[in-house]
Amino acid sequence: MTISAAKRRKISHVSDNVADIPSPLTIKSHPYTPSYEASDGDGANINETEYSSGRGVPHVTDRFERQSIRLAPADAVSQSQGYIGGTFKSNLFRLQVEELLAEARRDSIAPVDAIEKVLRQLKSVVEAAPDRPPSMASQAKPNAENQLRGTHKIAIPFAEPRPTKDTKYKLAYSKPAYINVVGSFVLKTITKSAGIWSIDLLVTMPEALFDIKDFMNYRYFHKKAYYVACIAAALKENTEFRYKLSFAYQNGNPLQPMIVVEPSKDYGVDNFSSSKYEIHVLAGMSEQFFPKDRILPGRNCVRSNRLGTDKGPSPLQPTPFYNATICAEASSLLYLKLLHEASKECASFREACILGRIWLQQRGIGRCLAEGGFGHFEWAVVSALLLRGGGPKGHNVLSHGYSSYQLFKATLQFLASRDLITEPLILKADHIRIPSADIPMFFDGGRGMNVLFKMTPWSYRLVNSSWEPRLRHEAHVSIEMLNDSLFDHFDATFIRKSSNSMLRFDALVDISISEPLTSTTIVDYNTKMGHCSRSYYEILNKGLGDRTDLIHLSYSEPVPWSISTARPTTKGDSHILAGLLINATNAGRTVDHGPSVEDKEGATAFRKFWGNKAELRRFKDGSILESLIWPDHKSRASLIRTIIVYLLTRHFGVEVAQRAVFVGDGFDLLILQKDGGELAEPQFQPLMTAFGTIGKELQALKGMPLQVRQISASSPTLRYSSIHVPAISLQQEHRIPADVVIQFEGSSRWPDDIIAIQRTKIALLLKMCALITESIDNVSVRIGLENGHNTLLNGSFLELKCSTGPAFRFRIHNEREQTLLERELKSQFLDARHRENVAEALSAYKRAAFQQPLHTQTVQSLCTRHPLLSPTIRLIKKWFDCHLLSNHFAEELIELIVIHTFVHPYPWQQPSSLMTGFLRTLHILSRWNWRTDPLIVDFNGELTRGDMETISTRFEAWRKVDPGMNHLALLVSSKVDLYGIAWTERRPSRVVAARMTGLAKSACQAANETGLKIEPAKLFARSTADYDFVIRMKLRSTDGSRGSKNQTANFKNLQHQPSNDTQLVGYNPIDLFYEEIQASYGANIVLFRDVSSSEVIAGLWNPQTSPRPWKVQLTYSTEPSYGGAKGEEQISINKAAILNEIARLGGDLIDRIDVIH
Repeated sequence: MTISAAKRRKISHVSDNVADIPSPLTIKSHPYTPSYEASDGDGANINETEYSSGRGVPHVTDRFERQSIRLAPADAVSQSQGYIGGTFKSNLFRLQVEELLAEARRDSIAPVDAIEKVLRQLKSVVEAAPDRPPSMASQAKPNAENQLRGTHKIAIPFAEPRPTKDTKYKLAYSKPAYINVVGSFVLKTITKSAGIWSIDLLVTMPEALFDIKDFMNYRYFHKKAYYVACIAAALKENTEFRYKLSFAYQNGNPLQPMIVVEPSKDYGVDNFSSSKYEIHVLAGMSEQFFPKDRILPGRNCVRSNRLGTDKGPSPLQPTPFYNATICAEASSLLYLKLLHEASKECASFREACILGRIWLQQRGIGRCLAEGGFGHFEWAVVSALLLRGGGPKGHNVLSHGYSSYQLFKATLQFLASRDLITEPLILKADHIRIPSADIPMFFDGGRGMNVLFKMTPWSYRLVNSSWEPRLRHEAHVSIEMLNDSLFDHFDATFIRKSSNSMLRFDALVDISISEPLTSTTIVDYNTKMGHCSRSYYEILNKGLGDRTDLIHLSYSEPVPWSISTARPTTKGDSHILAGLLINATNAGRTVDHGPSVEDKEGATAFRKFWGNKAELRRFKDGSILESLIWPDHKSRASLIRTIIVYLLTRHFGVEVAQRAVFVGDGFDLLILQKDGGELAEPQFQPLMTAFGTIGKELQALKGMPLQVRQISASSPTLRYSSIHVPAISLQQEHRIPADVVIQFEGSSRWPDDIIAIQRTKIALLLKMCALITESIDNVSVRIGLENGHNTLLNGSFLELKCSTGPAFRFRIHNEREQTLLERELKSQFLDARHRENVAEALSAYKRAAFQQPLHTQTVQSLCTRHPLLSPTIRLIKKWFDCHLLSNHFAEELIELIVIHTFVHPYPWQQPSSLMTGFLRTLHILSRWNWRTDPLIVDFNGELTRGDMETISTRFEAWRKVDPGMNHLALLVSSKVDLYGIAWTERRPSRVVAARMTGLAKSACQAANETGLKIEPAKLFARSTADYDFVIRMKLRSTDGSRGSKNQTANFKNLQHQPSNDTQLVGYNPIDLFYEEIQASYGANIVLFRDVSSSEVIAGLWNPQTSPRPWKVQLTYSTEPSYGGAKGEEQISINKAAILNEIARLGGDLIDRIDVIH
């Protein structure tokens, strides 16, 4: 990576110290300004599409994507030990981080003058608002609400429960104590995004309006709601303040209403609509007004008549969320001071917070309750507090000398490694008693608040010792990426947007709710959707158990609403989206063991939860247990669906279960509907067993001149990756023989001539054929010849067909061939044509003798380790086949692309469902810039830095030698093929590779647009509109396994009778027809076909055959063409004649030929 001097100066620029940034607006200036992030409401997600489509920072992103799959320089640390001192992963990573920070800042982009003018106007209007005398908060008339609604048509956004007719306290309004502009706008830490930025204006309410006990029973929040409504009335009535006003919930918390000020379209000179900003008017309380010891997490501040009379705090349930919200209202300026001091003490604190903000945004984790309750504000506060303590014996966890990257990574490490539920962190408040709860506890004793109080059980909860909550899970995955010594993973950490639910989760369940559930026992959480989500989470979590590693619930946040209504109105039913990370090992279990019969209490609870599904069973070990027996399913997703439907039916009703929408198992049907059976490797087991048996019998043959040393599989059917499963119908599948490589023991009697070696192979196969016929029963063998056009290639094979159905083709591998071919290739007396033939033979020999068997062995091992790898490979191959790309991509190449999804899953974890594996593979194809990047697949972490350097060097050399990519378009490297050309040499061409990328992008776009309503089959629907002509084949001409249903036997006892006709093994007339027209017209036509079904062959005319002046020795049939620049006569390819010749060659194989262009 080369950078000019000017560019170096730009990306190494250090921003001004935050201490020099004053607060632009202050009334009765508070000592804590300049302020920092009080509420993280000023940034939307960094849009990944914006990065890749030319908006935002395209030049940065393109460079990041190119470098993210290359290795960091080996001497990165040693070269700049004095500059970075280990503070960054490498020099390259440091440059990427610095450029990201430079491009992400919002400096000098927004029209600051216009915004500040609006803020000053807003401040003056609020300050000038008249005081309102106290009026009753009860529902009796006249009251405060009726006065505001009648005079100003303003509703009061009271939190539930609203004031009742028995409410005795009064509501009033008076001039604010002070007003401060707070948040990222002041410190210039707003990052670029595609959404709306917000500016937070904090209005501190005067203490005279409140009583010391107003923290009880929502009294403070009712008075605050009235204060906010009065501000809205003042803004609305001011004739000079003509902006759009609406109510919203701060952080999605109904206890914290706020006013949203947006630009109005009809406003004039001072409008700030071009800045993409909106202003949030927040109302808060001065610090230390309420006694801290009364609003600790373990105290109860809500007295409910449903829970009995007030007899002291001990018998009442704690209200930690309610209490923390009170603390947050009164601690805003205290945290402003904390964050401002942290930015002064640590020079890189601000930039570390920006990195944290980007990391959270790209993962869809935000400040709102529905987004997980952990936003930029929480990240900044946690980092600031860890700079002051949190370690053993009160030492700080983070050092003030850390770089921004070190601070970011250390904060991630803290979040990933420490479980704040089982090990709460209490800073400077050792005497505080923290009750056990299901949310994390990061208690800031200095300000008396749990910083993580907004987090929900599903966004942070350690349910099982092997589970990680979502926040910790994301942090753990990121730490793994950053600790990778070969790949920097910068793109996956900061650039790639990983919040897409269909890529992140293995299964999705959309639960439609007509009436949100309410609880009579929980008084803490205030939102009805919060109550409802908790109920669904507890049931799903308990019912699915260890079948899932993570359950995450999400629901839509209320959008801003009119100031004339008290609360947002919802149209239609509410929805809860449950995202599941499936445990591939446990998901397919059909028997669940419950408590023992001796455990009366546990057995009673088990039966109460599961109802009639629970049954008592005795097992082989003599134990008698409560059990659940689930029916066998063909896929894990189907079993998960069955369990969820039962849970919803039993605990929430039949209607809820019937209306639930499941996303994920539809992809399984695309494989199952044709082949039946299961998704996993057991489908291939009969063929694998037959191969193992035949291999042992061949090695035991007596009478061979040379002993068989090794037999290696080299076929997709023997590595669980063929589209169709050989074990389903042996009558059909025996026609596709599995390729096998056989190697004999070494001997000096092999000839020194390559052609003579091919003849010797035939002799050995003939001898083996005779011995097999004599010694092995129930098999038929014959010798076949191939590659007659090139005597340097392997010319023979032995075909063996078992009476039970499986068929194999054995080819001999002899090491002497490689030596002779390499020697002949070095000869200086070869003409160009013969040299090309020798090079082709050498490449084919290496591929067939070494790379294919080793690749097969590796894929076998990986499919055993990753249960979903095999079905994902088969589904991706089907996608390539449906879009007529199969003949251009080697099967091994497609397998490597899918394997990359599993062994390099970042920024997600390994797929555990077919939907996730399929969509992520398409996502990789759509983002892979194969023109500038190789695809590197590290199977088992075996690649070294030297291997990475070799791959990078070879790729750069190929692009210099072949800049037009006429010989090599894709380079896919692995330990099996370090140079990356074994499966991509000469195919696919650049045109076909570009079509693959285009189709993948279209599929990803369709999946994103349809979302939960996705129809998997539509992703496989082919379009022939882009081709010049399409050859439609007759179904009766295809192989028996792919023919029409009319070929099915009329009697079931004849359907599975194996055929004894060995002449049909490996015979496919469509393949022979395709090879014929490819050999005849391949230079002038680019052909596309579906290898699996052989229904269509499409073609594009080569642009070089367009009209041109006449010349001799053209390689195709021509006809006169008129219309040149001067009207002269030209010639063009005779399309009609060539299509007629193709029709004549195909004969009865062809149904029709459609000419499209």
